[in-house]
Amino acid sequence: MSMLAHALVNFDRTVPLLKGEFDEAVFTRLRCWKEKIELRLSPLFSDGRVHVVTAYVVQHCNTLGPAKGGIRMAPNVTLDDVSALAMEMSWKCALIGVPFGGGKSGIVADPTKLSAQDKEILIRSFARNAHRHIHPLVYVPAPDMGTNEKDMGHMKDAISYSQGLATTQGCYITGKPVILGGLPGRREATGRGVAVATCEALKLLGKKVKGATAIVQGYGNVGGVAARELARLGMKIVGVSDMYGATINAKGLNLVKLDGHVQKTGSVKGFDGGKDIDGSALLEAPCDVLVPAATANQITGKNAARIQAKIIAEGANGPTTPEADEILARRNVFVIPDILCNAGGVYASYLEYTQETQQEQMTEEEVRSRLENRMKEKFQLVMKTATDGKLRPRDASMYLAVRNVCMAMVARGFLP
Repeated sequence: MSMLAHALVNFDRTVPLLKGEFDEAVFTRLRCWKEKIELRLSPLFSDGRVHVVTAYVVQHCNTLGPAKGGIRMAPNVTLDDVSALAMEMSWKCALIGVPFGGGKSGIVADPTKLSAQDKEILIRSFARNAHRHIHPLVYVPAPDMGTNEKDMGHMKDAISYSQGLATTQGCYITGKPVILGGLPGRREATGRGVAVATCEALKLLGKKVKGATAIVQGYGNVGGVAARELARLGMKIVGVSDMYGATINAKGLNLVKLDGHVQKTGSVKGFDGGKDIDGSALLEAPCDVLVPAATANQITGKNAARIQAKIIAEGANGPTTPEADEILARRNVFVIPDILCNAGGVYASYLEYTQETQQEQMTEEEVRSRLENRMKEKFQLVMKTATDGKLRPRDASMYLAVRNVCMAMVARGFLP
């Protein structure tokens, strides 16, 4: 199933829960996108040639505030993918309680095949060409798959340079280096949020956090941080994977040694403290918690019946297909939905946005404390809604999120 079809299924499942509260016109508007922009970049790379690169900027809804969403750089990213992710960001922002709408960007390029110089050239080209769509009160991008805080620093510099200013006035970009006004702990926020939600789910199900086992798919910015945070809290990480391979050890992986191996070789594959295993087989290995933190459509109708985890904590966007959701529900597997589980990143982006807007500074301790409190608060709200309405956590999350956007839309009115 495509990411766009997946997003629309989740929305269409939610509409019947809200039909008694809102007019059909509200749902019609939310099933559409406010703006979809396709750009043609033409950067001059270090090989002396001009390369034509396609890029997208999508706003789904700005009812609650300026659109928020990362910049995804991948050779296969499509306008439909970016549209789906923008819609999901609308719900994520509304659920976690930040004054943003949903947006997303995509750059069709393979970052693994770009030199550091050419990637900077491409990012700056994107910033120049998309500058009409990026503004603190329009759309505020951040890092996503294939981009990082270094890229965000280059974007901020490109925008401020084009304005003839030493720096940007207000927060145009989040996820920047701390030295350029970024937030301490922003890079780790998504993974830490996943860990907080996972611990809350274990407690809800009457299981102890200490000694529980976890498998993490995707040992990158989200999955790697989540694994280390869960290990710090006493959980045993028995398996991890990345795009090159996977490793497993039923007695638990030594993450310090694994990190050293990854730094040396570039992959978890071949780690002498574990046994190499196929990535798809890792998803089906025994554990208490499975954290899919890689990409979409990893748990499907084909493998859902073989998943042995009791809890699935969705660190990635859309890792579980609707068909798999039905199978997992019948098997009483507890799924922490993506718009709740990985919302720590956008919450931290909100803190960075307010910090730069108000020209203040936050400590990492303050960021961690506020993130943990917000994740726990929203987790409890979702679980209460699920219990009261006899809903699955995903349906309860979507109900709360879509309802918040609908309420804001009604409050603002329908006239320009």
